[in-house]
Amino acid sequence: MAGRRQADDRSWLDLEVRGSEFQDTRLHRRFAMLLAKLWDGMGQTIPFACQDWGSTKAAYRFLSNDRVSEHDILSGHFQASAERVKATSGPVLILHDTTTFSYRRERPELIGYTGKTTLRTGKNGTGPRQPLTHCGILMHSSLVITAKGLPLGLAAVKFWTRKQFKGTSELKRHINPTRVPIEEKESWRWLENVRQSSELLDDPVRCVHIGDRESDIYELFCTAYDLCTSFLVRTCVDRLAEDGQHTISQVMRQVQVKGLHRVELRDANGRPMSATLELRYQQMTVLPPIGKQARYPALQLTVLHAQERNPPTGRARIEWKLITNLPVRSRAEAIEKLDWYAMRWKIETFHKILKSGCKAEESRLRTADRLTNLIAVFCILSWRIFWLTMLGRSAPQSDAELAFTRTEIELLERLVRDTPQNAQAPPMARNVIRLAQLGGYLARASDPPPGNTVMWRGMRRLTDIQIGYELALKRSG
Repeated sequence: MAGRRQADDRSWLDLEVRGSEFQDTRLHRRFAMLLAKLWDGMGQTIPFACQDWGSTKAAYRFLSNDRVSEHDILSGHFQASAERVKATSGPVLILHDTTTFSYRRERPELIGYTGKTTLRTGKNGTGPRQPLTHCGILMHSSLVITAKGLPLGLAAVKFWTRKQFKGTSELKRHINPTRVPIEEKESWRWLENVRQSSELLDDPVRCVHIGDRESDIYELFCTAYDLCTSFLVRTCVDRLAEDGQHTISQVMRQVQVKGLHRVELRDANGRPMSATLELRYQQMTVLPPIGKQARYPALQLTVLHAQERNPPTGRARIEWKLITNLPVRSRAEAIEKLDWYAMRWKIETFHKILKSGCKAEESRLRTADRLTNLIAVFCILSWRIFWLTMLGRSAPQSDAELAFTRTEIELLERLVRDTPQNAQAPPMARNVIRLAQLGGYLARASDPPPGNTVMWRGMRRLTDIQIGYELALKRSG
């Protein structure tokens, strides 16, 4: 399929591999071929995507090659992400998060471990608890999006596994974790990705690094200060503030409500509802942990609390506690920061595409190195699906050829009958909806915009149809 495509059909694939840095030009060519085949067979096994033994064998050799790493595979995509950022204006949000890929293997030591849990044995889980060690890989990724939610690509990715657990619980009883240097913790990857993504995009003033409570790390705040970049983090640590005699929560209790904000959400049953949030924000001096005050300076940061007023019975109160080095001087700026943090769920969606669309956890590869190389390839494919999904919402007026080839547009016009609503849609939105309809989207007037699932189903069907279309043209010509 890849060899039969016209130049315009390969444009996005070429852009993602053009800046790849491999030790051998042959590896570069093999990577381009593998990326195209896995895109055509997204969600399928490597043999299914490659179709013949020669191509399958080449794919396995590429993934197991000692001269190939996940950074080599993603280097071209990182450069393409930086180019897309330069083509946009306004702030860019860099979403950071960690996810786990779990596997079952007869020899899990070849892959590594992600953690331990306890599991009750016996019928109906009534027996004694037994420790269970999970085999798998952890990935910390940094996804760049616009303020409107359009994913521009990945800026940094780190993979790792945990080899040993013995003694870690006992160690915590004798050593204060806050006194352990950050370089010796897994949290160090948060700092590494902030640095790598800031350097890659080469415009730290525009960057806002966003993370959940796991990223509430004082060293991360200092790293952002050193890089002259911004961060927005959901906080879980009640640090010392101002003169050191009070904590952040004590200071915020003295802050008056400075505005209200109504948000629309859905309850556990999917029913729409609204909630009114009370907004409090205050700039203050935040002190480092006591054991690290000789190493890190105090910082001037803004704390933003959004708490639901009069929550209904039977549902937990909505409460966000954010900390940032961005200014918050008005209700509008506070709402803007809340909207930015609400974008954080998009990296969860990206990880869902990796696992559900590309089926990264169903691979039967036996070693960590091969799996990380394959997941790195899947990262590019998952971004592409996510980008197509969000492009119809963020830029519906743009030219359809920004996302689709001329052949794909022609096939969509022939295959999909427009609904009355779709017929009036702008070019990009119309073709995105057509593609989603191939994947089972009904395109009714009351339906929400198509999601990632129908998009990857539609793209898979369109690829198969395009293969048959090109074969028919070849035979008739």
